[in-house]
Amino acid sequence: MTMARALWLTAIRQAELKSTSLDAPADGEFLIESCFGAISKGTEALIADGSVPPSEHDRMRAPMQAGNFPFPVKYGYAVVGKIKAGSASSIGQTVFCLHPHQDLFHIPANMAFPVPTHVPAHRAVLAANMETALNGIWDAGVLAGDKVTIVGGGLVGLLTAFLAAKVPGTNVTLVDVNPDRSRLAETLGCSFALPKEAEASAGDSDVVFHASATSEGLSTAIAVAGFEARIVEMSWYGNSPSVVPLGGRFHSHRLSIVGSQVGHVPATRRARWPLSRRLETALALLADDRLDHLISGETAFNDLADAYIDILSNPDTLCHRIRYV
Repeated sequence: MTMARALWLTAIRQAELKSTSLDAPADGEFLIESCFGAISKGTEALIADGSVPPSEHDRMRAPMQAGNFPFPVKYGYAVVGKIKAGSASSIGQTVFCLHPHQDLFHIPANMAFPVPTHVPAHRAVLAANMETALNGIWDAGVLAGDKVTIVGGGLVGLLTAFLAAKVPGTNVTLVDVNPDRSRLAETLGCSFALPKEAEASAGDSDVVFHASATSEGLSTAIAVAGFEARIVEMSWYGNSPSVVPLGGRFHSHRLSIVGSQVGHVPATRRARWPLSRRLETALALLADDRLDHLISGETAFNDLADAYIDILSNPDTLCHRIRYV
């Protein structure tokens, strides 16, 4: 019998580390010892606030989640660790797992994804958010030469900007209320604008991503979209209402708003892209040192329960890394 600890949300904005016992791995399972993890601020803040709508309780379950919404629940989906037991040929391998915040755990072997040798383990924690950004790029259909605007410079918005800027000939602008995001935008190969500056432009973006989870951000996204442009909504609002400004230019410019959610691969790729292939691709896309700038802080797992709510509340949090060892 082996003891493990995991972070549980026990009530609104209350987190604690709880111990649990682990038996030996079953056939087809690995025992993983965690090295690094990541907090996905947007989603985890909504869950900590108890803001998952009852209609979404089943659909919003994370892989390997324990407990049920609203509370108590063990949630999270970014752990990089080493295989400690299971298939003899795999022991010692560094893998990424969609698993809640826990220092030692079992996982089916097909849910442990090898981290490419050219991606350091401390950066591989970005894989789940990179997967979301990649899915958004597919939903948007970004093409060479497009003018692309991303409204919202959080982690998903920045990763989406990073990918959009890699498409040949694109002109990518990140829009955010925080002027300090301009340095990150430049680092990732993008221009930067404050919302008022963006709205004063010609409004000729071919593709617009909205990732601020605010009504004001969505209004900006509509304002910068060009004629018959596509706005890809990547925010998740939980049970918070959102005002969608459908007056003004929305109809005259024949705009469309498309929801993007990582639970499914877009229909145009679904026949060839199982979720495993998408995650493997997301891991490979992390082979870029510039992405280390998206790590905004780090906390030891032993201290996570005390620090967790403050991390979620900090407006400057991008990817907050958990260090297990």
